[in-house]
Amino acid sequence: MLVPSQGVDDLGQRAEATITFLKYTVSLTYRKGGDSQSLGALELTKEELVHIRKGDAHSHLRFPLDVSRWRGSVVTGHGTGHRSAPFISTEGEGPDRLIKIHQDGGASGKPRSLLASTLPRTALSTANAAEGPTATLARREMQSWRLLQLEPSSLRQPDPFTAPTKLAANGSHLASTLYRLARASAAKNGGGSANGSREAQVFSQIANRLGELIDDVRAVSVDREERRELLTLNVTGGDGTVHPARALSDGTLRFLALTLLELDPEATGLLCLEEPENGIHPDRIPAMLRLLRDIATDTEEPIGDDNPLRQVIINTHSPAVVGEVEDDDILIAELKEDLRKTDGVRYGKLSFSCLSNTWRADTGQVPIAQPGAFLPYLNPNKLRFGEPVPPRSTQMRRRRRVAEREDLQLGLSLGDR
Repeated sequence: MLVPSQGVDDLGQRAEATITFLKYTVSLTYRKGGDSQSLGALELTKEELVHIRKGDAHSHLRFPLDVSRWRGSVVTGHGTGHRSAPFISTEGEGPDRLIKIHQDGGASGKPRSLLASTLPRTALSTANAAEGPTATLARREMQSWRLLQLEPSSLRQPDPFTAPTKLAANGSHLASTLYRLARASAAKNGGGSANGSREAQVFSQIANRLGELIDDVRAVSVDREERRELLTLNVTGGDGTVHPARALSDGTLRFLALTLLELDPEATGLLCLEEPENGIHPDRIPAMLRLLRDIATDTEEPIGDDNPLRQVIINTHSPAVVGEVEDDDILIAELKEDLRKTDGVRYGKLSFSCLSNTWRADTGQVPIAQPGAFLPYLNPNKLRFGEPVPPRSTQMRRRRRVAEREDLQLGLSLGDR
């Protein structure tokens, strides 16, 4: 994982990562209870946090990127030298197994040792800036991973003046988040008469994005009601009618929430969404996918406030989504039988596979899916057969949609018959 170069711990102490490219490994085992009434417990058998050298980054980050501009801005190190010591390690076996937390200085500092069999949680969860700043930032990174389950009832609610100003996983605080973004843009301008225009610019950006989903959008705003101390998000239609959030459709509200995430430099980390096409007209799905792609970090530009370090993972069963996704980005998930047995029982396991001639296939670490596995997701009536596709070499970083792959066209043509 790539972690932020700076952050704070639970006590507000500032932490700066020794290096930002890390690998975290944790192994758990199930320990049966002493009698039939006991449920048993999970036991930590291995925990390890190590760094990946900057010189080895190219062998791990195989997706298309700008080496100097993007990779150079996210894979950073301060005084790492030739550090080989881990940040967290495991030593010993059985009941004497120890989890050790090493100082960022490497082997020169005495590590703190914890008896693994007695730990109620991982060592990483106890990290602080004074003892382990890099481990603290690894913890912060994993804490930033969110499963967005945008609930229309939460998205419709107005916010009190004292509400949090960061969009919650269920979509709460839509109005207060937009209000904060507008005010922050004005403050960044340095105050003065330009504040209003800076706020208007943020509202205009939101309205323009929303216009990709809904044709009849003139403006987006936040109404500040002093008497009740409430913030209400409003959308103004082309006829001048103002619609409060409670009157907007589910799809419109979800699109608004994702638009705020794209504009918010504080919304970092991993964002996961289930079936983002829900509530969206099929003709608007390409616009939704463009927005999701814009939320993710641009690997051609340096990391900054206008290009936060973000990753987006979605799942879908929609042919309309699969046909539009770039072929480098897609994985097919299948449940397969594990050849190993545990206590005489063979369990299923999750398996991911990718398309051939993509960067994932080139790594040799991801199985290649059979073309037939994708055919049920593709609608041949929506494909533009015979439409010329510019050669990849003539376009900067151009990536194919799944529906453009030549090895799928024969199967799709036969299926159409």
